[in-house]
Amino acid sequence: MEIKRLLQTKAPQLLIDEAYEPSRQMKKTLTAKDLIAFGVGATIGSGIFALTGTAAAGQPQLAHDWLSTPIINFIFHAELGRAGAGPAIVISFLIAAIACGFAAMCYAELAAMIPVAGSAYTFAQAALGELIAWIIGWDLTLEYAVGNIAVAVSWSDHFLHFFHGLTGIKVPLWITTDSATASTRIATMAADSPQREFYSNLDLPVLFGHPLALNFPAFIIVALITVVLVRGIQESSFVNTIAVVIKVFVVIFFIAYGSYFVHPSNWVPFAPSGFTGIMGGAAIVFFSFIGFDAVSSTAEETKNPQKDMPIGMLGSLILCTVLYAGVSLVLTGILPYTRYADDAAPVASALAAVGQPWAHMVVSVGALAGMTSVLLVFQMGQPRIFMAMARDGLLPKIFGKLHPVYRTPLVPTIATGVLVAVASMVCDIGQAAELTNIGTLAAFIIVCAGVTILRKTDPDRVRPFKCPLVPLTPMLGIISCSILMLSLPIITWIRFVVWMAIGIAIYAAYGYRHGNGETASSVEGI
Repeated sequence: MEIKRLLQTKAPQLLIDEAYEPSRQMKKTLTAKDLIAFGVGATIGSGIFALTGTAAAGQPQLAHDWLSTPIINFIFHAELGRAGAGPAIVISFLIAAIACGFAAMCYAELAAMIPVAGSAYTFAQAALGELIAWIIGWDLTLEYAVGNIAVAVSWSDHFLHFFHGLTGIKVPLWITTDSATASTRIATMAADSPQREFYSNLDLPVLFGHPLALNFPAFIIVALITVVLVRGIQESSFVNTIAVVIKVFVVIFFIAYGSYFVHPSNWVPFAPSGFTGIMGGAAIVFFSFIGFDAVSSTAEETKNPQKDMPIGMLGSLILCTVLYAGVSLVLTGILPYTRYADDAAPVASALAAVGQPWAHMVVSVGALAGMTSVLLVFQMGQPRIFMAMARDGLLPKIFGKLHPVYRTPLVPTIATGVLVAVASMVCDIGQAAELTNIGTLAAFIIVCAGVTILRKTDPDRVRPFKCPLVPLTPMLGIISCSILMLSLPIITWIRFVVWMAIGIAIYAAYGYRHGNGETASSVEGI
């Protein structure tokens, strides 16, 4: 491969001209208010309703002790398992928010300067060249598609809470979760556990000598979301706005009402695993903040992207940080943090445990709304990244074609839906979230680097929003995101390296031969 070719960039104006060619034109309907709603929609849900419990409680040491050496433990601040942050999870949230804040300002500059679908992939094309752009595009699949697997799994757990509370009907365990989680719950579920009452039986069918469990609720919700997204961005925005209003109300309700059941003794010890636990928690709850960058993938459907993109990303990040801090304190005050291990619905479980069934139902409704909007925004972002990559020839042209009526990326929307729906039936939330986080952090690092590089290579370009204190802010973003990456378990790094190796192989086999930019006329509506 020619090094010059791999490092060849595309001028920001060329990216804009290609994106707004008439046959590629998408419907411009979104405003700043819509973008804030999308950002909040993607953010509140994945963290507050799903990961707060597992981040506070931690995960036990896994197998493969040969990987757990003193050097690895020193570098990665964790063994194959993950220490829990305990009540100090509130500090974990603040650390993750600061790291995201640095990245958000970099995203805002690039999104306003290059208002094109594709998020970090497009920014890398402009600043770092085709190879790095491909790596980031492949990397972003971890953020959106794999991230939605974790969210769909959590949605399923919350639906189980809601369904049982509403109808009293119990269902078999094997149709509501994956095999690994089902086996763990059977082995660890206490006789008096509130979760036991949800299931009609805990027996798993056996296939080829192995216990079998499939998460059917997760599959169904992803399929329904995919249908909505094919219909169009305006319909998706309407559904998202309704969901956001519901879940913000419920989050505020939980903070206010749940505070009456807080026992300060549950906050002692505040940081049971010290700095290691806090950083391990921050590396997990970082997943909770990645919604703001999904906003950048809707640039071509925004009426005034130069002005509204920064407002949407930074506004949603600030709002969510305040709510996260409140929920995490109340949650760990209601029950000891250890009670939330392997619980994908900790907020609902907290109110169920204190015997408040009506409040439990209110939170379950809000959580379902929260999960639904997260699924919608992430499922919306991934196809638009595939579309941008297809425009540059790095994916087959069919991934760049728009539906003739709805003007949405049809094939990648359906392909993403199938991938996430099937995977969510068999994956557990912890592994999906960790893999999502490491991919997102890598993307954030490259976006921060891109701001610094474009300030030097294209200094005269108009920047409607300018990231402050460049290069200090991007450098702080790179450092903070790198620290969070190093706080993830080593097994997550192994999976990440394998994933990226697969991506490089696909680029070598297809992207390199077809890339270097497709002409605008090569991608037309179908």
